[in-house]
Amino acid sequence: MDAGFEAHLRVGGETFDERDAALLRAVAAEGSLNAAASALGRSYSRAHGRIGDLEDAAGPLVERRRGGSEGGGSRLTDEARELLAEFDRLQAALGGTAATERLVLDGRVAARDGDLATVETDAGTVRALALTDADNVRVAFRSDAVTLHDPESAPRGDVTSARNRFRGQVIGVDRGDGTALVRIDVGADDPLAVRVTETSLERLGLERGADVVASFKATATRATAAPGAGVREDRDRGTGE
Repeated sequence: MDAGFEAHLRVGGETFDERDAALLRAVAAEGSLNAAASALGRSYSRAHGRIGDLEDAAGPLVERRRGGSEGGGSRLTDEARELLAEFDRLQAALGGTAATERLVLDGRVAARDGDLATVETDAGTVRALALTDADNVRVAFRSDAVTLHDPESAPRGDVTSARNRFRGQVIGVDRGDGTALVRIDVGADDPLAVRVTETSLERLGLERGADVVASFKATATRATAAPGAGVREDRDRGTGE
């Protein structure tokens, strides 16, 4: 399945992406920039120019060797190998994020307390770290930040740091190898999906139709501007002047 993201590194004034990483890997594999370009189906002039742009930003990446007893060719510098390692780490981190289910809710900010905002959504009131000054926001949190509780024993919101609480109903359970993906209707457009262990599944009686309480910390929740929110609000402010 396509994770739906592309990793990018800012290197000086250049953006290093998968095409650039593929070019460096091809140089390492083929032993020359010319052969690398050919293997990737790119023109040598474009590949040479791109390496030049990257080297202007990041320093020497490809070491050219003239012909001799071992023949000519190119190889990666230590800087290039470190750049590739950093790019691989970024891809791995993004891959882990993309593979984790998350719920996104549209809402409106009702109050602010420092960096925290209280947002009214269709699923209920949510407290989140506000990464925008806009009033119309999009709230998101990852499922691995959610703890599920039996409604009878769920902690009250005013006595736990997991400040957000949704009460919902299980609408599906997909069992795996030692874990299960539980989908919960919390009143939003999309269900909340949470992966739990088989032990938790049995202990909480998580089956279709069961009631459950989901809690998650405000600090694990992010509120960003909803698409077009800034434009509309700037226009409203301008009209009022």
